Amino acid sequence: MADVVPALVLERVSRRFGGLTAVNAVSLVVQPGERHALIGPNGAGKTTLFNLISGELRATDGRVRLFGEDVTSLPPHTRAARGIARTFQITRLFPQLSVLENVLLGCQALDGRKFTMYRRLLSHADLVEKAEALITRFGLAGLGGERAKNLSYGDQRKLEVALSMAGQPRLLLLDEPMAGLSSVESRSMQAILQKIDASIAVLLIEHDMDMAFAFAERVTVLAQGSVLVTGHKDEVGANRAVQEIYLGTTGEGSGA
Repeated sequence: MADVVPALVLERVSRRFGGLTAVNAVSLVVQPGERHALIGPNGAGKTTLFNLISGELRATDGRVRLFGEDVTSLPPHTRAARGIARTFQITRLFPQLSVLENVLLGCQALDGRKFTMYRRLLSHADLVEKAEALITRFGLAGLGGERAKNLSYGDQRKLEVALSMAGQPRLLLLDEPMAGLSSVESRSMQAILQKIDASIAVLLIEHDMDMAFAFAERVTVLAQGSVLVTGHKDEVGANRAVQEIYLGTTGEGSGA
């Protein structure tokens, strides 16, 4: 049996801004279908690391590999074509467009017909069907005609996840999908995330420890731009350094 090629490999990836090292020699492996959480205190470098993986920023040192291919020097749109998608801490939607139009644009972005801009998106029946299915799957049924700006914040977060899935990614980066949500909205989002295709690797940034440990099997803790510890969630939750530095406790609880 052939070895499985990891979805993501970071090889001592660093990013410096002048004299500030935001990410310091981070190495990480995420396997296909893996659920992996990236946690750490504010300023630990989590979002910067996501920007390095997606191509929003270039690494100062180190290598980024997606599905065995070195993508360190590739721009974000090329990495997206290789099978990576992400969400952001602050939603990035087209506020004046409808929910359906937002998702249709996501479906079209990596489709072979993306250059036929003279044709109305709604004329592509298969793309419309795919977009409507995503809208339903992510809890937005009945809102297809609503402008994105008129959605509740919780529904905007759902729409952003639906958009990230429109290109059928093989690796999904979720940057704090629960941020700003009420407890009811958080439970709804958690249920939605649990339904993501099991073949898709998911790397999640999340401040809610209960959610992070409930969602992921493996956890990496960043502190001051470096990996403090990485491993199975039970191992990480029981780690004394994690409890003292991140969780702020020396007790027995793991936060799981």
